[in-house]
Amino acid sequence: MQLQGKTVLVVGAGRSGMDASRFLLAHGAKVILSDSKPREKLSHDLWLLEDMGVKLMLVNQLPERITWDLVIVSPGVPPMIPLLTMSRAAGVEVIGEMELAYRFAKTPILAVTGTNGKTTTTALLGYILQHAGLSVLVGGNIGTPLVSSVEEYNGDYIVAEVSSFQLESCSEFKPHVGVHLNLTPDHLDRHGDMATYAAAKEKLFARMDASDFAILNDDDAAVKAIAGRCAAQPRFFSLLQPLEDGMYFDGLEICVMSKGKQVHSFPKSSIYIKGRHNMQNAMAAALAAQSVGVPYALIGEALAEFPGVEHRLEFVCERRGVTYINDSKGTNPASTYQALSAYDGPIVLMLGGYNKGSDFSPLFGLIQEKVKRLIIYGESLPLIKAAADAAGYRDYEIADNFRDAVTRAELAAEAGDVVLFSPACASWDEFDNFEQRGRLFKELIRG
Repeated sequence: MQLQGKTVLVVGAGRSGMDASRFLLAHGAKVILSDSKPREKLSHDLWLLEDMGVKLMLVNQLPERITWDLVIVSPGVPPMIPLLTMSRAAGVEVIGEMELAYRFAKTPILAVTGTNGKTTTTALLGYILQHAGLSVLVGGNIGTPLVSSVEEYNGDYIVAEVSSFQLESCSEFKPHVGVHLNLTPDHLDRHGDMATYAAAKEKLFARMDASDFAILNDDDAAVKAIAGRCAAQPRFFSLLQPLEDGMYFDGLEICVMSKGKQVHSFPKSSIYIKGRHNMQNAMAAALAAQSVGVPYALIGEALAEFPGVEHRLEFVCERRGVTYINDSKGTNPASTYQALSAYDGPIVLMLGGYNKGSDFSPLFGLIQEKVKRLIIYGESLPLIKAAADAAGYRDYEIADNFRDAVTRAELAAEAGDVVLFSPACASWDEFDNFEQRGRLFKELIRG
């Protein structure tokens, strides 16, 4: 891909856009950086880019005519904003930072998508490969834009977490191994409906061929069906039923099957990360690793050591007999359902934040079974309260904001309880991201 001398518009001045701008400058491109926010609400590092020659176009400013040859759009930017539709109408290619990184990658990519479990599975897959002595670059939606380091990387594999937002703006992206964990309602405020959301996820497999591998959830009909539309070799995993080929969890161990015969197993007791949903993540990562030749023995050693990821069912502390868990990455009801399923003790649950178009009512069957006290807060408070009332659940209280919710949760908990912060919502009503929200939860609890 030739960038020297081209004028490139980067839309979105967050981390992805800033890193893409630096990458483009290093390749001799002339960069225009656009954002809907005013300068004072953007990163203080913006002036560094200006010093390097980047021109700014802020507060949804629209030009009289298109003067750029290429557009790089950040994942958080909706695909149909006027700036992008104008560019497409003028015949200008619009791609995302993930696609840009792919076009400069020198090594095979193992990509993970799905509504829930992406970060854990991506980190675990990277951990397994590293444990096997391979050189691995882990990035993407997990926190580090690939474009920031992909060109200098000459190792064995790139392991990338890939979101539906990133896949929307991909056209040539082709991983060697693609993992699809599950598909449940999420980001419907952006995609509009489940069909559009599912189609964005399926773009992960669009350009794969018979030399590639598609790791698919046999329990999810929409995900399983991708096998019939994808040229890659399908490999399945299941939490619900035995499989002739692939991996399934029988409640006690992960069984590895080949042509109806069990060829290996990973006992549940030997896997460090806990929870039924993590057995799914473990199977997906193990299948992906085995697809590129990692022996089962090394996979098992890595599963026994991998400690999990920050903000995903993260143990914070135990104080006065109360266990505190940070699940700030639980940004939709399905993720929170998994979190609730992972604990047996009485639970004090913090629920709230920015709603992404989710329906909270499916949560309340399990909440009635496990949650002794529900603390509701944030922009989505009226919707969650309405779902609680409709379900006849009355053991809740209303918090003024996030800090007040933490205080109320601490006061409601007794010895033997679990305080679970798994909000089922995004963080954008009070925070920049779920990491900032999770860090504050930990600070408040430990403080």
